[in-house]
Parts: sequence; structure tokens; C-alpha cells
Amino acid sequence: MSLSSQSIPSVFSPEDSRSALQVRHQIRQGVWHSHTSGLASDHVQGNVVILPEALANDFLRFCQRNPKPCPLLAVSEPGQALLPDLGADIDIRTDLPRYRVWRDGAVVDEPTDISALWQGDLVTFVLGCSFSFEQALLEAGLPLRHIEQGKNVAMYRTSIPTRAAGVFNGPMVVSMRPMKAAAVIRAIQVTSRFPNVHGAPVHLGNPALIGIAHLDRPDYGDAVEVLDDEIPVFWACGVTPQAALAQARPAFCITHAPGAMLITDLLNQQLASF
Repeated sequence: MSLSSQSIPSVFSPEDSRSALQVRHQIRQGVWHSHTSGLASDHVQGNVVILPEALANDFLRFCQRNPKPCPLLAVSEPGQALLPDLGADIDIRTDLPRYRVWRDGAVVDEPTDISALWQGDLVTFVLGCSFSFEQALLEAGLPLRHIEQGKNVAMYRTSIPTRAAGVFNGPMVVSMRPMKAAAVIRAIQVTSRFPNVHGAPVHLGNPALIGIAHLDRPDYGDAVEVLDDEIPVFWACGVTPQAALAQARPAFCITHAPGAMLITDLLNQQLASF
């Protein structure tokens, strides 16, 4: 199931200003099932990984050892579907536009509700997302082409290794935003203020140096054009755990579908370090 711009319902626009609560209610009701880039733009969005308790300690250590792609925002108690630290009404079973269900390291379904799959031993991890620093980039006058075009951000598996923890290991995944050279320095300054949502870029320029052969063929999300006077800028991405899950091959787990994030009640400005 693609989360490209072709699947976006007309109920929202990329510049939609309604609250996080309103957006979550639309998601819960099944009205919105596409990517969340640009929605409730003042609010922190999160990547989601839901694992059986037996794997939770390994994954927690994986996040601690790889804070750039896996910045932890919240961890639930086993079987707890509510996330009160992130929003009073959040129910992780219903409040993402689309989920991925994994069995033995492969995606077998992409439902919009996981209530029927919920188990008493499941632990939810919410990780910071680069969609949160996009508001700061826009406020700094730095245009983002994927938002202008109503697309999901382009994401790529790289040759950059992560640090292993237990069964979890794999390549770093990055998101890419093309920018003019004059804008890149400002983008580094802006995103450095947000270490809990990936912080500064991990690479600038030649994608082949980090193992990306074709910018027009992202592993996740939608391709966007990089113009002749632009530089591709790469940030660590919270889809990195999905690459690790594919290698660890747990019998069962659930994640967000790339780009279909959890929208929280936290404000992006709360995560700024300075």
C-alpha cells in the first residue's frame, strides 16, 4: 500500500491548521489514511514500534545506542494502549493513519486499525520524527518540496551501520530534502536545535557515498526532483527500526507505515534544546 500523494483524501490540505486532537479524531474515524507530513504542524509527530515484551529490552538498548535515528519519546507499559505522556486521549490501536503488521520479518498487512491484533504483552515505543523539525525549517523560510507537492518525504536505506543490540541490527535509514546551497547552512543550524527529532543532517551531497544508488527510487515515501542548483540533504530517519526488524525477523510486531505518524499533543517548540 503506497502512501503517496495519490492516496490523499481531500479532507485535509498540506497546510491544514487544525489541532492534533482534531486530526487524530479524523484518523480514528477512518477519514484520513495517508501520510501526516504538514498536518497539525505545531505538534510533535512520532514513529511507532510495537513489540512483544520479550523483545522490548533489546529494542530499548538499540534505541539508546542509536539516538540519532531512534530518539525515544515514550515507552509504554506492557499491554497499555494509551499514551498519556503524549496526549490524554491517544489510543495507539486506532490513532495512526496506517500500520504495518510484520510476521517473521516481512510485512503481511497494512491495516488502519490494530484493535483486533492487540495483545496483553505488547510494548509501544514512540520515536521522534523529522516531520517535527519541518515546521522550524518552514518558519526559517526554507521551502520543502515534498510538502509543497503534497507528497511523503523520500526515505532511503543506506550503507551507514547502526550499533547492534541483542537481535536488532541493520542499516540507517535517512530522509532526504533537496535545498539550495545557501539554505543548507541555515537548515543545519535550525535542525541542530532538535536532537529529539533527529537533529542535524548526517550527510550532504553525493548519495553514493552513503550507499544510495538512485535518488529517484526511494525505499520508502515519494521521490522528489533535485534541481541542478540544489544539494540533497539527508537526515537520520525513524524508519531505521523497520530495517532492523526485517533482519531480526521477530515472529510478530507492528509499526507505523512510513510517513503515517502518530500526532501527539506535544508542541515542537517543547523539544527545542536552545
